[in-house]
Parts: sequence; C-alpha cells; structure tokens
Amino acid sequence: MFRRRKSEETTEGEVTLGDESSVGDHTPQGPWDSAEAPDDGRGRVDLGSLRLAPVSGVELRIQVNDTTQEVQSVLLAAPDGGLELRAFAAPRHGDLWSEIRPQLVADVERRGGTVHEQEGTFGPELVCRLSAQDENGREAQQDSRIVGVNGDRWFLRATFLGAPAREASEQWDALLADVVVHRGEGAMPPGDALPVRLPDEIRNQNPPA
Repeated sequence: MFRRRKSEETTEGEVTLGDESSVGDHTPQGPWDSAEAPDDGRGRVDLGSLRLAPVSGVELRIQVNDTTQEVQSVLLAAPDGGLELRAFAAPRHGDLWSEIRPQLVADVERRGGTVHEQEGTFGPELVCRLSAQDENGREAQQDSRIVGVNGDRWFLRATFLGAPAREASEQWDALLADVVVHRGEGAMPPGDALPVRLPDEIRNQNPPA
C-alpha cells in the first residue's frame, strides 16, 4: 500500500512493508553496514542511506519537506509504537554516540524533561520524558528511548516511541537490528545527515489536489 498526503509544508508517504516476516523473527545482530549486510533475499526498501526489510504489520512513513524535497524523518510504525531512524556521517572507527549523548541530555533537560542513561541491547541508551500537548490541547507525557549505533564512517540514531520507549522488547530490537546503512564514498563532515531518498513507488506518485 502506498499513500501520499500533502500538507502546507510536508508530504508524507506510507508503505506497508509486506508480509515476508513477522516482527521478532530475527536475532539482533545488526544494524549492518551495506558492505556486510546478509544476503538474505528479503527485498529491502532502498531509501539511499537506509535500507529496510519488509515486516508484516509495520508501515514505513516518510515525511518530506515540499519546498526542499528533503526527507525530514523516516519512521517504522506499528499499532503499539514507532521507531524513528536517522543516519549521519562519522569518523572511521569513531564513537559519535559518546559525543552526542551529553548534548541530547542537555537538550531534554533544557526543555524541562527528564532523562536517564541505561544499558540496552545495543549499548548505552537514553530514556527521555517530555511534557507535550495532545491533539486536543491537553497536557500529556511524551516518552522516547534513544539508541546510538556507531558504524564504519556512519552513525545511526534510533528513537523508539510509544510502548517500546517505555520498555524494550525483542520484537522492536529485531526491527532495529535489521536496518542496513549505506554510507557511500563521498567525503562528508562528521555529524552531517546522510541523504535519504524516496522510494520510486512514492516519488512517482502525484500528490492529491
């Protein structure tokens, strides 16, 4: 299923990632560099720097700025929560995650939220809570759990939302472990976002009037 929605600033495309497997079918071993990704024949969706495997019941949501045509976010969404993915350039054999964590902590605290660090499946992770307003203007708590993965000249930041933000699960860990990151050969300053492009199925659609 493909769906393209238009707003004043962004267009969001949605793809249901097929029925090839179920969440939790795979033991966490990744995320993978594209040069080392397993040849498992799972037909990953090619988003340029991110390649995502089909999973039954999980939607790929892509929000694009209509002015710049730049992808603003990539989200894997299921009924109980979501996983936002962003990939960045990093030094070879560097540890960008150790540098970024204090900055994220300071940002959450500056915005009046709470954050604590814990050890997770992929190493140190941040559990955050911020006050926000729901669609009806009522105050609500926004939970997130941020995981960082250092790769070879790339860094992947994964933010769990909803139920997987409050408690880790093997099913959501498996979604993250299946991600493939393609760094490319071009020189980029560490910390710059790696380019993400729309799949052909969404790019070729015409937005509704």
